[in-house]
Amino acid sequence: MKRFFKYKELEAGVDEAGRGCLAGPVTAAAVILPQDFKLEGLTDSKQVSKKLRNAWRPLIEEQSLAWSVVHIWEEEIGQKNILGATFHAMQSALGKLNPQPKFICIDGNRFPGYGSIPHSCQVKGDARFLHIAAASILAKTHRDEIMEKLDLDFPDYQWAKNKGYPTKAHRKAISEIGPCKHHRPGFQLLPVQKELPFTNI
Repeated sequence: MKRFFKYKELEAGVDEAGRGCLAGPVTAAAVILPQDFKLEGLTDSKQVSKKLRNAWRPLIEEQSLAWSVVHIWEEEIGQKNILGATFHAMQSALGKLNPQPKFICIDGNRFPGYGSIPHSCQVKGDARFLHIAAASILAKTHRDEIMEKLDLDFPDYQWAKNKGYPTKAHRKAISEIGPCKHHRPGFQLLPVQKELPFTNI
């Protein structure tokens, strides 16, 4: 795992969570780590347990030079499409960093840019760079926390377990009771799409 891609100072790692979900926000996190940052085992959030992610989150937040998390909600996802909403979340997260980065590493293969700050897209960067891995942990844990809270009001969809991803149980609930206000407009909620009235239950 590399500490930095190009610069040792003020290089930000950026990652997202929830892009492939049917419900809830898409969440982006941006992190600037100090040169001496150490966290044994830190890697892509998808490769570690919930317990470990939740243990790492406060350590990353306490030790980072700067960090931010931004959620883009269903209405804006519907307006921008999921890719545009993801880019907006990433740019907004970068905008909240203080100090601002001198270089940006993005997890993935596309990014429209952020102002005049140079960037590099890194496929599977969350498994290769510490700052992107740290961003993946923050994005995942902050978004999961939201979905667990939403589950209290919408228990039929089992969001505390599936976090809004298209599991069999989630799609079964959509098929039986229809989508709710937190499902994303324009998304194919079922394998064979049928007319489903949105509700506010």
